[in-house]
Amino acid sequence: MRVDEPDLFADATAARTPRATVPAAGASAGTLPPLAVRMRPGSLSEVRGQRSALRPGSPLRRLIEGHGGTAGPLSAILWGPPGTGKTTLAHLVAQAAGREFVQLSAVTAGVKDVRTVMEGARRTRDLYGRATVLFLDEIHRFSKAQQDALLPGVEDRTVILVAATTENPSFSVIAPLLSRSMLIRLESLTDEEVGEVIDAALTDERGLGGAYQLAPEARAHVVRMSGGDARRSLTFLEAAAGVALDALPGGHGLPDRDDPAPITLAHVEQAVEHAAVRYDRAGDQHYDVASAFIKSMRGSDVDAALHYLARMLEAGEDPRFIARRIVISASEEIAMADPTALQTAVAAMHAVAQIGMPEARLILAQAVVHNCLAPKSNAVYTAIGAAIADVRAGKGGAVPAHLRGSGYAGAERLGHGAGYAYAHDEPDSVAAQQYLPDDLAATADYYHPKERGFEARMIERWAWLRDRLRGRLQGR
Repeated sequence: MRVDEPDLFADATAARTPRATVPAAGASAGTLPPLAVRMRPGSLSEVRGQRSALRPGSPLRRLIEGHGGTAGPLSAILWGPPGTGKTTLAHLVAQAAGREFVQLSAVTAGVKDVRTVMEGARRTRDLYGRATVLFLDEIHRFSKAQQDALLPGVEDRTVILVAATTENPSFSVIAPLLSRSMLIRLESLTDEEVGEVIDAALTDERGLGGAYQLAPEARAHVVRMSGGDARRSLTFLEAAAGVALDALPGGHGLPDRDDPAPITLAHVEQAVEHAAVRYDRAGDQHYDVASAFIKSMRGSDVDAALHYLARMLEAGEDPRFIARRIVISASEEIAMADPTALQTAVAAMHAVAQIGMPEARLILAQAVVHNCLAPKSNAVYTAIGAAIADVRAGKGGAVPAHLRGSGYAGAERLGHGAGYAYAHDEPDSVAAQQYLPDDLAATADYYHPKERGFEARMIERWAWLRDRLRGRLQGR
């Protein structure tokens, strides 16, 4: 029993598709599956990357090698970016001990498909004694009810579930399924590992079979544009080989080991229009990039902040979300060190809402640069945090009587407003009277201006005000 595999290149569309599948030496064009499919590792020794997940004795390695616990092998959830080998590892799990392999995609499958797989798995187990591996791609797209349908088969180990997701399972997979499975984190490949994937594809008979010669600068460009995604690197390599094949003079024939076709940097640049942006607007990458964006502004690194801004914009992030983050940063990280940063940020937020993309990128960039270059102070942030902490701790008694509202009948009889000094009646418009509740009047100490930017100019006035307002309470 086998369910047809989905398109393996649905998330690797940044390359221009060659006119036909690029042939290896001795093969005819248009008769081969894509290069990334042909080069899928057939054994653990061919797998690149994932050294931690596949270390000797690790749960995933034991599952692939056919080992299991006392009740049999556990199911696994593979979490990682595209092109890190999730599908490959699922195939390797299925190879152990002659297991059956069934593949579903959460994009197209439903509860009925899951139940069909479970029934078939039971028959295979009862009649032939073989276990079934169910590879479920993009499990995060399954609803809670659809994921619930997997539980009985996973619970009694009717199937060995190998589920793949690019999103954090803590947010996208139901807790009962998580508790019954091993959670295995896969990492993007290093540049060196991507280079090994490319080199193998160039020489292996399953790949290009030595019929193409990749220039060093072209290889470096493919590695860089792949972003740690092995499948994407092979897609780019195949597209570049297609461009190189088309560039051969008429009558040259197909390249082979004896007369390989050169793949130059120009061929790669022509095939690969731009790098695919790795970013998801609802998952952990969204939060990671947004976090890096905010921390780069806090750290005053203009280039880094603009990089993460560009990354979000190119991935289709809502510019209004970005604008709100800039406004928050202007108060949290800068505040009185440069009060105009908040003005710029708020103006940018309103302008973005009115103008939209693509012009909004200029407005956002201006606000980002202002935030980065402005002197930093978190004095306002820490001040309100300390005040809130006191309130949550139960501090803060009754409002002093002279500050209470006196604009209603009976207030005067209650003593409300009695003795209140109107600040503007004072020569300097500062009335030395108690404003805090009694239990905080002598201890509240929240705001401490920093000696940075505009806020440094406020330190002298801040000290004078504290002495004027609190000196009397402290016996001065």
